[in-house]
Amino acid sequence: MQLKAKNLTESQVEEQLNYFIKGFPFLKIKASASVEKGILRLTGDEQDRYVKSWDDYLKGKKRITKFVPASGAASRMFKDLFAFLQAPYDAPVTDFEKDFFDGIRDFAFYEALNAVCRTNEGRDIPSLLAEGRFKDVAANLLEPKGLGYGSLPKGLLLFHGYPAGARTAMEEHLAEGALYAGNSEHAVFIHFTVSPEHLPLFEALVRERKAACETKYGVTYDLSFSTQQANTDTIAVDGANAPFRDAKGRLVFRPGGHGALIWNLNRLDSDVVFIKNIDNVAPDSRKGVTVRFKKVLAGVLVTLQEKIFEYVRLIESGGYTHDQIEDMIYFLQDVLCIKNPEIRFLEDVELVLYIKKKLMRPLRVCGMVKNVGEPGGGPFLAYNADNTVSPQILESLQIDMDNPDAKNAFERGSHFNPVDLVCALKDVNGKKYNLPDYVDKNTGFISKKSKDGRDLKALELPGLWNGAMSDWNTVFVEVPIETFNPVKTVNDLLRPQHQ
Repeated sequence: MQLKAKNLTESQVEEQLNYFIKGFPFLKIKASASVEKGILRLTGDEQDRYVKSWDDYLKGKKRITKFVPASGAASRMFKDLFAFLQAPYDAPVTDFEKDFFDGIRDFAFYEALNAVCRTNEGRDIPSLLAEGRFKDVAANLLEPKGLGYGSLPKGLLLFHGYPAGARTAMEEHLAEGALYAGNSEHAVFIHFTVSPEHLPLFEALVRERKAACETKYGVTYDLSFSTQQANTDTIAVDGANAPFRDAKGRLVFRPGGHGALIWNLNRLDSDVVFIKNIDNVAPDSRKGVTVRFKKVLAGVLVTLQEKIFEYVRLIESGGYTHDQIEDMIYFLQDVLCIKNPEIRFLEDVELVLYIKKKLMRPLRVCGMVKNVGEPGGGPFLAYNADNTVSPQILESLQIDMDNPDAKNAFERGSHFNPVDLVCALKDVNGKKYNLPDYVDKNTGFISKKSKDGRDLKALELPGLWNGAMSDWNTVFVEVPIETFNPVKTVNDLLRPQHQ
């Protein structure tokens, strides 16, 4: 019954259980990508040309969608404050706690928090702090009796303050979308993936704020939501790799991670899709560089796509010359960075079929930021199942750190992945690619979790921008650090880029 409810088959569950037994192979990497090899660094003039390419593309009748993974609760943002509530002391002790309360007036949610403190405690925040009631302030921020931020998703939290009122992270994505993703009819399509329990809250925020955003930016929003499909859940196991059961004897399934969202993405009928995490937003005063480089990335994408379509049409016509085939090989090797050591052994017909197969795939252009110590995956040149080498975004867990060469390549990485993607999802005939066909199932993860005080092992599907897009054509472009403004802890909102 559990499998039927999730639309899972026994063979699918057996396949998952086998992954726990055999594990996942490390990926063989040739090198970390760099501006010398694999990452495109553009001059100012080149950036301008790509911005124009994107602006020209928007004049056509194309459907552009901004895809925002927004499922996770913000509880990890507040783990230090939750710890403070449980601490044996009542006044801030750690640097994090001191920074939070010292900067409390600078949070966009300050006025909303102040209002609930007056209602629940009969005191405003300054009075509560003067009386040493720091935990009452934190409790009103985190708990359901107050703002309930400890259990809300990041998209619904007030991130930035403005004279006209504070904005949530979701509203900042609406503002961004209007600035670079509006089509020729000024329609802006934005799709959020959310948790089922939070969907009504997102819908309520849309009803409350959508009209004002449309008036402000002169656009019409088409906002849609989806939840992670139940058949992407994965079974959990115990230490002996046997199915983990809860206290009632029921099998335990867990969400398959952000890689499950490839099925959500696959349901979109769009020509171009921007992908960016919910917490990576900036206030209006700092949006300029983000908007420019979103257009740059999109301009690179549509320019490359135009060239790919030109080559595919030429191959299908049969009227190509030897020189044109050489141009295509150069394009694969030097522009798309696809290396094939066997290419010189291919006969003419095999060579043309190989080129066409590599060209007719989903395409993505990924912004990469110089490595400044932020956590996250990075850009690499990695070997594929067919022994070709191509650009891939990898996480450290996918790399064999016991292999000196692999470890050296990882440690020498000059850039990291901020999750800044622009994707083309249709072929030369306007037909959608079936994205699950391009997933490398051998790039999942096994992580350790717990339930009811018992340890378990969880299976995470190949990550959305990792193994789920493994067989895409991928191009890396360097973007400024100013385009990357993540909020991993609540105190990140005190950073200058969020004020």
